[in-house]
Amino acid sequence: MQNESMTRLISATGICKDFRSGSSKLTILKEVDFRLDRGEFIAVMGPSGSGKSTLMYTLGCMERPTSGRYLFNGVDIIDASDKELSHIRANQIGFIFQNFNLMPGLNVYENIEVPFLYRSVRDSQIKDRIMDSIAQVGLMQRMRHKPSELSGGEMQRVAIARAICGGPLLILADEPTGNLDSRSGAEILKIFHRLHAGGSTIIMVTHDHDVASVADRIIYLRDGRIIDDESASE
Repeated sequence: MQNESMTRLISATGICKDFRSGSSKLTILKEVDFRLDRGEFIAVMGPSGSGKSTLMYTLGCMERPTSGRYLFNGVDIIDASDKELSHIRANQIGFIFQNFNLMPGLNVYENIEVPFLYRSVRDSQIKDRIMDSIAQVGLMQRMRHKPSELSGGEMQRVAIARAICGGPLLILADEPTGNLDSRSGAEILKIFHRLHAGGSTIIMVTHDHDVASVADRIIYLRDGRIIDDESASE
């Protein structure tokens, strides 16, 4: 049996996240406990305003918790320096957003290449990694096209390729099918299924039960608290 420290990627205990505006304080996350092992696929669900995106940004080291304890791959995130957090985001986490976040003036290959400006990867490896990620999402025939020449599903596939090309420890997806029609959304979920089968660790925020059902576990948030944690088959 593997040691827990070898399999556990995320360990969060009593996480709170506050936002301040003048003298007022708004608490979005309230005493959240969360565990994620390598190779797991977790969906996060909850009503609007429940804290889903804030939880994702906090787990993705884009927001620092206000209090509690958060270990990512053994690193204490609350005490980490800004430089350490930047390194983690650039090299260990792949982000996928609902609105794709592609650069309109760059083609598919160039959009996927952008994150390597911030990664610790030798130049000799970059082209092979980009080409492999493009092949994984089925866009070899479109790699010289710009976003305006792609469908919504194709743009999301570019975003997925950009997220996976660096070999991240964790893939974070925020409503990845939210702007897509049902057919394109189903194609994106097939890609997530293949990534998971290949060993990727994924956290996906979604409001759609059908989308969440592809995950191993579903976490339900309400008013900044986890109210349920169950296997997707349940």
